[in-house]
Amino acid sequence: MIKKINLKLWEKWLSVAHLYWSSSEKWGAISLLVVIIILSLLVSGLLVAVAIFLGEITSALVAQNSQRFQQALLLFIGVIIIGTFASSFKLYCQAKLSLYWRRWLTHYLINSYLNNSTFYFLSESSEIDNPDQRIAEDIKTFTQQSVILFSSLLDSVLQLIAFTGTLWTISPFLMTFLVSYSLIGTVFATVFFGRILVGINYKQLQKEADFRYGLIQIREQAESIAFYQGQSQELNISWNKFQQVFINFKHLITWQLYLNLFQNSYQYITFIIPGLILAPQIFSGELEVGIVTQAGTAFKTILIALTLMIAQLDKLSLLAATANRLERLKQLMSNFPTLKSDQTTIEIIESSQLAFQNLCLQTPDQKRTIINHLSFSISPQENLLIIGASGVGKSSLLRAIAGLGQSGSGVIFRPKPEEILFLPQRPYVFQGSLRRQLLYPQTEPNISDERLYHILQQVNLNKLAVKLSDLDRIEDWSRILSTGEQQRLAFARLFLYQPRYAILDESTSALDSENEEFLYQQLTDLKITYISVSHRLTILKYHQYLLKLEPNQNSIVVPIPQ
Repeated sequence: MIKKINLKLWEKWLSVAHLYWSSSEKWGAISLLVVIIILSLLVSGLLVAVAIFLGEITSALVAQNSQRFQQALLLFIGVIIIGTFASSFKLYCQAKLSLYWRRWLTHYLINSYLNNSTFYFLSESSEIDNPDQRIAEDIKTFTQQSVILFSSLLDSVLQLIAFTGTLWTISPFLMTFLVSYSLIGTVFATVFFGRILVGINYKQLQKEADFRYGLIQIREQAESIAFYQGQSQELNISWNKFQQVFINFKHLITWQLYLNLFQNSYQYITFIIPGLILAPQIFSGELEVGIVTQAGTAFKTILIALTLMIAQLDKLSLLAATANRLERLKQLMSNFPTLKSDQTTIEIIESSQLAFQNLCLQTPDQKRTIINHLSFSISPQENLLIIGASGVGKSSLLRAIAGLGQSGSGVIFRPKPEEILFLPQRPYVFQGSLRRQLLYPQTEPNISDERLYHILQQVNLNKLAVKLSDLDRIEDWSRILSTGEQQRLAFARLFLYQPRYAILDESTSALDSENEEFLYQQLTDLKITYISVSHRLTILKYHQYLLKLEPNQNSIVVPIPQ
């Protein structure tokens, strides 16, 4: 069972690590790895020299030989100086490798996350929690711990090779005892502590992410919570989430205590073993006193190498947990196209105009049909208004047009994606410059300031245009602008790019009738064809067709008398 668990964790780690080490950046990474290996070889050789010179210094002191002492001391100091530089540069190369690895893996996963609306489907899925935390934090832990543990393993192997001959020459029995002792300790620690700590660390990462996400939600929904006077409820929710963090972490540190007790007692016993085993030979005069120092250094170094699993078990369990979480994220995003195609049989065909052919839409669980056999073609400047009670499928139809994996069947003909602009009820505004807000989702830099100021005036944001003489000032616009102003800013994007089609999902719900009609009139004047979802009939006159959605009825489009 333990072998099966360890093999699965190794496969998950390898699945994530393989991405970088088979990428276009692999040769730079391999070069750094070679430097780390060379420096590890140098440091291991220097450690052997340190053990020899320490033994020489001890023997010289016992023999009261000043010349031998001075010679050994000078050599010892030289080795220490070289070792200091080699060890420091090795740590620098390790940090650099983990940083480059993190950069590449972050770019890869962010690209997969934002490609083809994968982020949207993951947000709607219950199969994975907190993908943002996995990308922002787990990658850092994964790359750092992988490099650190590889370096530790490499050092252990090299030091084991370097010191085994030294210790075997001094005492074969001491070497045999050491191998047996370390093997028993490693097996016990892995079997008893390993599986438990991996599980606890995985839960800790998950609960920390849930707590963090809850606090982000409070920040983003601060106004709504304040209006509801929901502080007490949010306090209870946040505190309950932190209690889960606290309880699991208390469980974690308890098991870390048990592990530390085992590690320390296991290590402290070894301090006296070389002296006990070699004492008879020292007393009989077969060995110099300095040999005990040399043997003790070799014994401790080999013990550390052989018991790496015990010493690094907490780091290994953390690495296993992050590898598990990242592999799951990678797997879901890799399988996303298949999952998406399994969810829907709606065919989307690129066409010169927007049309529906025998379109049926279902709820996500596919248990209820919300739009039944809709067939309709929207000619240029023939605008469609969709009305109906909440939950009848208005937004589902818009999601289907956008290709956001709506369950159902039929055919949707639509223009190229760049010829359609969707305006959701809740506009997307973010921290950045006003220029970036207006240009979103494009980054076209050659639009003049005069054009942008004119667009702001077109959507009745004159005061904002006057107040801001600098379009590049960084602000948090979700806090500065009211919901109505944010909706007008979304229309500014629409007027700026003037696509052939616009899809408006209650995009004027926070506006008064005067501003709403003002924007619709300009939309009509620009000859942009649009589909509107609205609960207000005041905008009926700006549309030529009406689609009223009702539960359990066929969907029919009727002309609006002008």
